[in-house]
Amino acid sequence: MGPQDTPVTRRFDGATVLVTGASRGIGRATAERFAAEGAAVVVNHLRDAEEADRVVTAIAAAGGIATAVEADVSDPDAVATMVAAARAVGPIDVLVNNAGVSTHIPFLELSLEEFDRVLAVNLRGAFLCCRAVCPDMLARGAGCVVNVASELAFVGAPGLVHYSASKGGVLAMSKALARELAPSVRVNVVAPGPTETDMLMGHPDEYNDDKLQGIPLRRWGRPADMAATICFLASDDAAFYTGWALSPNGGVVM
Repeated sequence: MGPQDTPVTRRFDGATVLVTGASRGIGRATAERFAAEGAAVVVNHLRDAEEADRVVTAIAAAGGIATAVEADVSDPDAVATMVAAARAVGPIDVLVNNAGVSTHIPFLELSLEEFDRVLAVNLRGAFLCCRAVCPDMLARGAGCVVNVASELAFVGAPGLVHYSASKGGVLAMSKALARELAPSVRVNVVAPGPTETDMLMGHPDEYNDDKLQGIPLRRWGRPADMAATICFLASDDAAFYTGWALSPNGGVVM
């Protein structure tokens, strides 16, 4: 049985969930899974309104509640506006920091500008969203954050020094936040392995048969695999998890 076959429960009835980078890939699957489980979902995107609207339409067609909000998560003013829009839907119960960017560039060719750009979205963006959302969670005495990292936070990869550094930072930041925000707010990490998204499939050096044979389960991850893990960590089923990283990666990292 795969994640797409898992019976859907209603673990998030009445909850408001903000998912960044939710117009495609893992973010889209996560938004749709939360909505199917009863949450009102805020679908963040950046310059991807058409796809975000498709997500909202699909959720509504399935009987769920969703709204799209555009924001650059690396911009503190944009994050503040996005969070205000999300709170108009309801108090934010779950924050999923999924927005991310990646490029393949050998280290000796990696510019400072590109290094800064990737860290600005992947690490600074997660920090800014947590900083905007978590004070209200603390005031209410409840809330959950799931930060999306990568298996490369554990092992790194050639040509991905900047990406690996950003995701390693997300992992370390999450552990520190989990200690500081406990017991009111749980903070956990999902570190996806190679997943069939635009980001992976756009890199033929990584998305090919040779790489596939290096995955013990002999398949690519699916966005639904990651969404299932994210929703688990956000749910009461994971009530005793904080500061932990789960890595659905098919055995690439053990």
